[in-house]
Amino acid sequence: MIRLYDYLPSGNGYKVRLLLTQLQIPFERIELDIIKGETRTPEFLRKFPNGRIPAVELDDGKLLFESNAIISYFADDTPLTPADRFQRAQVFQWLFFEQYSHEPYIASVRYLVIHPEVKDPRRAIVDTLMRPRGYAALGVMEDHLQTREWFVGDRYSIADIALYAYTHVADEGGFELAGYPATRAWIERVKSQPRHILITQS
Repeated sequence: MIRLYDYLPSGNGYKVRLLLTQLQIPFERIELDIIKGETRTPEFLRKFPNGRIPAVELDDGKLLFESNAIISYFADDTPLTPADRFQRAQVFQWLFFEQYSHEPYIASVRYLVIHPEVKDPRRAIVDTLMRPRGYAALGVMEDHLQTREWFVGDRYSIADIALYAYTHVADEGGFELAGYPATRAWIERVKSQPRHILITQS
């Protein structure tokens, strides 16, 4: 069985949990506490040198890390990845956007807020740099969703899963979504998808 190394509050881990659940792929979830350094042990680092969750061990022993690589792997040849070549490129466009322009700010601010005990030099730039850039990413999403229901084409895809993971809990990092009605409507559409699970659901 697939083994998913995870940390329940993590949006990156949630992407994989949500996708596997929606595709009805059985998996064993292994909880690792990142605050206690459980992903930095020699045993874990031998398998996953980036020392982060999520990470997966496939049935055949192959190993994969980085959340968007993982969801891309499992969604291949499913309705969650477009068959059209250009639309597939658009999916990757939004996956890269999520990792470079969205997650470093929205997810990181949330992490700092919900873990006040963690000493992190980024706290000094939360209000001056990280939160403004998080709102900038939300602005890009809002503009895109003004005229469409989903991020790519006319159906739900892994682009939506990747961006939903941290957007729907952005308020936990102090982000106010009242001014982003198209984004809020999209969040509700994602929640209504079959076999949706909560981020707190293992």
